Amino acid sequence: MRKILIYWLPVIIWAGLIFYLSAISGLSSGLGAFWDVFWRKLAHATEFGILNLLLFRALSGSAWSFKKVWWWSLILSVLYAVSDELHQYFIPLRECRWQDMAQDSFGVMLISGCLYLWRRFRVIKAN
Repeated sequence: MRKILIYWLPVIIWAGLIFYLSAISGLSSGLGAFWDVFWRKLAHATEFGILNLLLFRALSGSAWSFKKVWWWSLILSVLYAVSDELHQYFIPLRECRWQDMAQDSFGVMLISGCLYLWRRFRVIKAN
Protein backbone atom coordinates (compact mmCIF):
# COMPACT_ATOMS: atom_id res chain seq x y z
CA MET A 1 0.00 0.00 0.00
CA ARG A 2 2.80 2.39 0.85
CA LYS A 3 4.47 1.76 -2.52
CA ILE A 4 1.21 2.63 -4.29
CA LEU A 5 0.95 5.90 -2.35
CA ILE A 6 4.55 6.86 -3.00
CA TYR A 7 4.39 6.20 -6.73
CA TRP A 8 0.77 6.81 -7.73
CA LEU A 9 -0.43 9.54 -5.36
CA PRO A 10 1.67 12.23 -7.11
CA VAL A 11 0.19 11.14 -10.47
CA ILE A 12 -3.36 11.32 -9.10
CA ILE A 13 -2.80 14.70 -7.45
CA TRP A 14 -1.17 16.17 -10.57
CA ALA A 15 -3.89 14.84 -12.88
CA GLY A 16 -6.48 16.26 -10.44
CA LEU A 17 -4.76 19.67 -10.53
CA ILE A 18 -4.84 19.65 -14.33
CA PHE A 19 -8.54 18.74 -14.25
CA TYR A 20 -9.24 21.48 -11.68
CA LEU A 21 -7.46 24.17 -13.71
CA SER A 22 -9.27 23.05 -16.86
CA ALA A 23 -12.60 23.45 -15.09
CA ILE A 24 -12.00 27.14 -14.31
CA SER A 25 -14.18 29.17 -16.65
CA GLY A 26 -12.26 31.84 -18.59
CA LEU A 27 -8.88 31.11 -16.96
CA SER A 28 -6.47 33.96 -17.74
CA SER A 29 -3.16 35.22 -16.37
CA GLY A 30 -4.38 38.82 -16.31
CA LEU A 31 -1.41 39.94 -18.39
CA GLY A 32 -1.60 41.43 -21.86
CA ALA A 33 -2.74 39.27 -24.77
CA PHE A 34 0.77 38.27 -25.87
CA TRP A 35 2.01 37.33 -22.40
CA ASP A 36 -1.24 35.59 -21.51
CA VAL A 37 -0.94 33.36 -24.59
CA PHE A 38 2.81 32.83 -24.04
CA TRP A 39 2.46 31.73 -20.40
CA ARG A 40 -0.60 29.56 -21.08
CA LYS A 41 1.17 27.73 -23.91
CA LEU A 42 4.26 27.22 -21.80
CA ALA A 43 2.02 25.95 -18.98
CA HIS A 44 0.37 23.45 -21.33
CA ALA A 45 3.67 21.87 -22.29
CA THR A 46 5.03 21.97 -18.74
CA GLU A 47 2.03 20.47 -16.96
CA PHE A 48 1.80 17.52 -19.33
CA GLY A 49 5.57 17.02 -19.38
CA ILE A 50 5.43 16.73 -15.59
CA LEU A 51 2.49 14.33 -15.84
CA ASN A 52 4.55 12.17 -18.21
CA LEU A 53 7.50 12.20 -15.83
CA LEU A 54 5.29 11.24 -12.87
CA LEU A 55 3.66 8.44 -14.88
CA PHE A 56 7.08 7.19 -15.96
CA ARG A 57 8.19 7.16 -12.32
CA ALA A 58 5.05 5.33 -11.18
CA LEU A 59 5.23 2.73 -13.94
CA SER A 60 8.96 2.20 -13.32
CA GLY A 61 7.98 0.61 -10.02
CA SER A 62 6.56 -2.32 -11.99
CA ALA A 63 8.44 -5.26 -13.50
CA TRP A 64 8.08 -3.77 -16.99
CA SER A 65 11.04 -3.01 -19.23
CA PHE A 66 12.21 0.54 -19.79
CA LYS A 67 10.76 0.50 -23.30
CA LYS A 68 7.31 -0.60 -22.12
CA VAL A 69 7.26 1.95 -19.27
CA TRP A 70 8.46 4.67 -21.67
CA TRP A 71 5.75 3.94 -24.24
CA TRP A 72 2.91 3.59 -21.72
CA SER A 73 3.79 6.81 -19.91
CA LEU A 74 3.88 8.63 -23.27
CA ILE A 75 0.58 7.13 -24.47
CA LEU A 76 -1.28 7.72 -21.20
CA SER A 77 -0.05 11.32 -20.99
CA VAL A 78 -1.17 12.12 -24.54
CA LEU A 79 -4.54 10.45 -23.94
CA TYR A 80 -4.99 12.55 -20.80
CA ALA A 81 -4.14 15.66 -22.83
CA VAL A 82 -6.86 14.74 -25.34
CA SER A 83 -9.38 14.08 -22.56
CA ASP A 84 -8.44 17.40 -20.93
CA GLU A 85 -9.26 19.30 -24.09
CA LEU A 86 -12.53 17.40 -24.50
CA HIS A 87 -13.35 18.31 -20.89
CA GLN A 88 -12.77 22.00 -21.68
CA TYR A 89 -15.37 21.79 -24.44
CA PHE A 90 -18.05 21.65 -21.73
CA ILE A 91 -16.65 24.54 -19.63
CA PRO A 92 -18.06 28.03 -20.27
CA LEU A 93 -15.52 30.41 -21.86
CA ARG A 94 -13.14 27.51 -22.60
CA GLU A 95 -12.44 25.81 -25.90
CA CYS A 96 -11.44 22.38 -27.11
CA ARG A 97 -8.50 23.17 -29.40
CA TRP A 98 -6.29 20.78 -31.29
CA GLN A 99 -3.45 23.34 -30.95
CA ASP A 100 -3.57 22.93 -27.17
CA MET A 101 -3.48 19.13 -27.57
CA ALA A 102 -0.39 19.60 -29.73
CA GLN A 103 1.28 21.80 -27.10
CA ASP A 104 0.42 19.31 -24.37
CA SER A 105 1.84 16.51 -26.52
CA PHE A 106 4.97 18.57 -27.21
CA GLY A 107 5.65 18.68 -23.47
CA VAL A 108 5.10 14.93 -23.26
CA MET A 109 7.42 14.28 -26.21
CA LEU A 110 10.10 16.58 -24.81
CA ILE A 111 10.19 14.73 -21.49
CA SER A 112 10.02 11.36 -23.28
CA GLY A 113 12.99 12.39 -25.40
CA CYS A 114 14.94 13.44 -22.31
CA LEU A 115 14.13 10.13 -20.60
CA TYR A 116 15.23 8.21 -23.68
CA LEU A 117 18.53 10.12 -23.89
CA TRP A 118 19.10 9.74 -20.14
CA ARG A 119 18.64 5.97 -20.45
CA ARG A 120 20.82 5.74 -23.54
CA PHE A 121 23.72 7.67 -21.98
CA ARG A 122 23.38 5.69 -18.78
CA VAL A 123 23.63 2.40 -20.70
CA ILE A 124 26.61 3.65 -22.74
CA LYS A 125 28.36 4.87 -19.58
CA ALA A 126 27.82 1.50 -17.89
CA ASN A 127 29.60 -0.29 -20.76
